[in-house]
Amino acid sequence: MRDKTNSSQTRPFQFQVHCVNSHPKRQNFKVISLSLSLSLSLSKLKMSDGALTVLDGNHLRAIDLSLPEAEVSLTGAQVLDLADSKASSFLFGLSLPQSLKSSALKRISLQDDDVFRLKELDREQALKVITDYITAIADELKDDPLVISVLDGYTLRLFLEDEDDFAMLAENLFTDLDVEDTGKINKNEIRNALVHMGVEMGVPPISEFPPLSDILKKHEADGEEELGQAQFAELLQPVLQELSEALAKKHFVFIQNIKIVNGSKLRKLLADEKQLNIIVEKILEDKHQGKDGSGNAERIRSFLEKNGTELGLPPSEANEAVALLYDAVFADLEEAGEDKFGNLVKQILEKFAEQLEASPVFHDI
Repeated sequence: MRDKTNSSQTRPFQFQVHCVNSHPKRQNFKVISLSLSLSLSLSKLKMSDGALTVLDGNHLRAIDLSLPEAEVSLTGAQVLDLADSKASSFLFGLSLPQSLKSSALKRISLQDDDVFRLKELDREQALKVITDYITAIADELKDDPLVISVLDGYTLRLFLEDEDDFAMLAENLFTDLDVEDTGKINKNEIRNALVHMGVEMGVPPISEFPPLSDILKKHEADGEEELGQAQFAELLQPVLQELSEALAKKHFVFIQNIKIVNGSKLRKLLADEKQLNIIVEKILEDKHQGKDGSGNAERIRSFLEKNGTELGLPPSEANEAVALLYDAVFADLEEAGEDKFGNLVKQILEKFAEQLEASPVFHDI
């Protein structure tokens, strides 16, 4: 979940959003981070660090699927590696998650085993595998999009270009790390400072971005020497400066723990009459077990709030947007008798699918 890319290709849809980390040890710093972000001039903001990018597969459908001219035949392993590389180049250099690759291979009934990997494929066979595989990856992303962020050093440059913003950042970091309130911290606390900043403020995980380890080593940031606030700021500034330059050369890409529900899974259910009837029977069974005399629409809503995620709905307790979605779908519904119950369920699910396609719901995983 990392990597590079300075591609000039057309980029997928991006949107700006503020993510809040709920880790208890970072709650005080979240307030600092938010206030600092708000203090930056709006004219400086751009679709870069802090922006979320949705990878929904559409851009993969424009990939050039040609094979290297020199190759007469390829092994299965070479074909899959070539396809992964082509797909990755259109995903900001992101290494494809194993779960995504496995699901795509399953779609095309391809076993990624030693037999296939060692098999020799002629150009026509290789091209078909690559085409089918990348199309399957695109289809997987359509059904279950990935949300990523690309760190290119821009947010760090904003802090460094504004003396007041940098001073506030350094002061708040120092205060947060000086847990014993001695006015001194060890030099090696600079690592914790970067961890505190995190990807929300443009800093990649040290373990996943090797150039950052090199920068810290260059500035001897692992020492036990005690630093006051001013000395800490003097060390932090060149570290962040060099990090921003490293990110400008080699972007860091990571997958956010955010789920997008866009109605794709629900539309598949609606297209499968057999599966839809099974759901209707389950809701009816749940309805008949009830003793409170609720109407059909209320019973359906209750069932979907408890079991909707299995059908492709967002968790009912996820956020306010989901509550509003349910209210919008169930507004002004006419009650139906037992003979029309299946039609009512289908109508409600179709409304959910329509709403989610128009306005996908985002929630934390």
